Amino acid sequence: MKSSARVVVIGGGVVGASVLYHLTKAGWTDVVLVERKQLTAGSTWHAAGGMHTLNGDPNVARLQQYTVNLYKEIEKESGQNCGIHLPGGLMLADTPERLDFLRMAQARGRYLGMHMEMLSMKEAKALNPLLEEKYFVGALYDEDEGSVDPYGVTHAYAICAKNRGAEVYTDTWVTGLNHRPDGTWDVITDKDHTIHAEHVVNAGGLWAREVGRMCGLELPVLAMEHHYLMTEPMDEVIEYNKTMGRELPHIIDFAGEIYARQEGQSILLGTYEQEN
Repeated sequence: MKSSARVVVIGGGVVGASVLYHLTKAGWTDVVLVERKQLTAGSTWHAAGGMHTLNGDPNVARLQQYTVNLYKEIEKESGQNCGIHLPGGLMLADTPERLDFLRMAQARGRYLGMHMEMLSMKEAKALNPLLEEKYFVGALYDEDEGSVDPYGVTHAYAICAKNRGAEVYTDTWVTGLNHRPDGTWDVITDKDHTIHAEHVVNAGGLWAREVGRMCGLELPVLAMEHHYLMTEPMDEVIEYNKTMGRELPHIIDFAGEIYARQEGQSILLGTYEQEN
């Protein structure tokens, strides 16, 4: 384990691994990642893995579009399967006002070079027969939406970063941070070992608040419980795949706060509990 590094990244989820990868891609190779257990041991390993390019902020939308293309790049470079599926996605509008929002998103996406198309519900149901079109007034289709395997993506990032000189330390808890007068940091671990770093990145995810408290910061980060379910294999899914030769597109129902996508021969459906 190194005694000094230019950057120490705390947290081995997909965000921490992405930071490590992008630092090395920018030429910062004297960097390390410290993870308390194994890579993806926090919330990353059971994330639904959806990839969406629609966002109210055009800069975030552009970043999301960049990420979709990046996953293909790191999969090829690392040899790690990222489980990339790009069947496209349907964003559903339940009201005329929501439909206007999607039209605005399409116009913004066109400016950013995205491939989006407004559809009638008849056209949307032709793409995904599981839809019940009577509850919606229109849809926006994005051909670049899909899903990935978060475990595979995280390891692909880490492999690429290590190939460029980064180091990854698992089963290593960060127990404290000491800010030196010169602005550098001592990253204290449970291995009776301290790493001196110019910069520290807090990628602790669920534990980001605890990491912040190590240096006197109270971060407004709270864990939010979220559930998704997966059906048994469905005849409708199997028949669609056989007939169409492709996977079902994703669905996002904004009003219902529901997303759904194909997983194998089943449907993965996630939802957020609404206040009554």
